[in-house]
Amino acid sequence: MTTYSRPVLLLLCGLLLLTLAIAVLNTLVPLWLAHENLPTWQVGMVGSSYFTGNLVGTLLTGRLIQRMGFNRSYYLASLIFAVGCVGLGFMVGFWSWMSWRFIAGVGCAMIWVVVESALMSSGTSRNRGRLLAAYMMVYYVGTALGQLMVSKLPTDLMSALPWAAALTLAGILPLLFTRIVNQQQEQHEASHVWSMFKLRGARLGVNGCVISGIVLGSLYGLMPLWLNHKGVSDSGIGFWMAVMVSAGIVGQWPVGRLADRYGRLLVLRVQVFVVIIGCAAMLSQAAMAPALFILGAAGFTLYPVAMAWACEKVQHHQLVAMNQALLLSYTIGSLLGPTFTAMLMQNYSDNLLFIMIAGVSFIYLLMLLRKVEHHPTPVAHA
Repeated sequence: MTTYSRPVLLLLCGLLLLTLAIAVLNTLVPLWLAHENLPTWQVGMVGSSYFTGNLVGTLLTGRLIQRMGFNRSYYLASLIFAVGCVGLGFMVGFWSWMSWRFIAGVGCAMIWVVVESALMSSGTSRNRGRLLAAYMMVYYVGTALGQLMVSKLPTDLMSALPWAAALTLAGILPLLFTRIVNQQQEQHEASHVWSMFKLRGARLGVNGCVISGIVLGSLYGLMPLWLNHKGVSDSGIGFWMAVMVSAGIVGQWPVGRLADRYGRLLVLRVQVFVVIIGCAAMLSQAAMAPALFILGAAGFTLYPVAMAWACEKVQHHQLVAMNQALLLSYTIGSLLGPTFTAMLMQNYSDNLLFIMIAGVSFIYLLMLLRKVEHHPTPVAHA
């Protein structure tokens, strides 16, 4: 079977368009609220309502896919996100925007679960690493292009909303030309998302997604603050963040291929070890460019490899529920990680950012090493 079949390619094209809209709104919504002179805590609450919507959307999507299939679930998710986008233009206000961002968060998480589950269902144990690498590359490239659009196009509310909504609706078009088959057999009982957390064999993958959420959430949210406190200018902060995200994009393909070839367990161990090395290099004030590059390359590729690992430990009809569980784990990690890390940084030292990331990575590395006898490589299974 070809790794990049026509349905997979069209799905990734649709995801790219949707990611552009998601990235643009994630950047502009806090700025629009600030322009309306809302207090900082209200801006934070609007952001939190979006992530709460992510959690709700993650939990809802499994049953939706089971009833409607991948294509119609994708259309519905895109429409929900578009409604959350257009709603922002009706009335600017704290409660109104909290509601619309919650709706957008639900639609956004539904899109992720549908796309990830469709890719997992389309793949095999030999090519899932490459499929997920392509997914993450499209996601990060879309995010980067979205930031570029923000810098080049008008950003006032009524100028940006129409083209953001248009991008969202355009994301539906590629899926109109193909059908993604849900190979889940009717005779299987629907798997519940909570039961996935109890599966012993998949626990390392689930834990890896939590760790990935902590690492990426902390880097995305607190790295600019760390750089700012070091005296780096705003343009310099943008440059260093771009270096880190670019490393994540560059690392996706080779890491996905290595995971397919040599097994997820070995690659996960190396990735987590490299994250620790990158944190140590940042703390030692070594050359920041190579330190940030290796930290980005290892940290940003952790999620798809951990995800592929967990999906190999379940039967085909359990893939959608497992994807829900993994995205839920990642979201929880990305909410908790920055919260605790920010508290530590405020009370002690900015360097706690890298100590925290290295600490949770070291704990995960111990888990990976302890399970050596019990986890043969996926290629052997295939």
